[in-house]
Amino acid sequence: MSGLVNALVIVAVIGVVIARQLRPRQVAAGGRWWLIPAVLVVLGVRDGGLIDPAHQELAVGLLAAELVVGAAMGVVWATTTRMWTEADGTVWSQGTRATIVVWVLGIAIRMALYGVAAAVGVHQHTGSILLAVGATLLVRAGVLMWRATHTEPTYRTVS
Repeated sequence: MSGLVNALVIVAVIGVVIARQLRPRQVAAGGRWWLIPAVLVVLGVRDGGLIDPAHQELAVGLLAAELVVGAAMGVVWATTTRMWTEADGTVWSQGTRATIVVWVLGIAIRMALYGVAAAVGVHQHTGSILLAVGATLLVRAGVLMWRATHTEPTYRTVS
């Protein structure tokens, strides 16, 4: 895929994900929570150019930093999500203001990493962004699924 198409895919996915996470949503146990992140990872790897051949060690270090930031962002994002259980046993989630802060900080850190890469002459393709966003979404969804299985009912029962 071209860089422009990758950029549009990234912006569209981030926009859809943020918009969906700020509304109450039922957390579906099982399901295909891993599908979109997996597609992004495959697109990122398939796109190639993850490692700049002229600066292999620096490129690997920057890619690793990008993936660590993505994973950390996924964990923090999932922990800033409010979760509750309805009387019928369904688990719901909704992003909070802190969720938006996590996104803004994550994007700022990623921009700083790209600035460092540019400053040292490491060329990065959009595949690394797709890979990192996929990692963020995969970790976040995994943590939410784990939290959903451990969420206590938030309603009162008559005894």
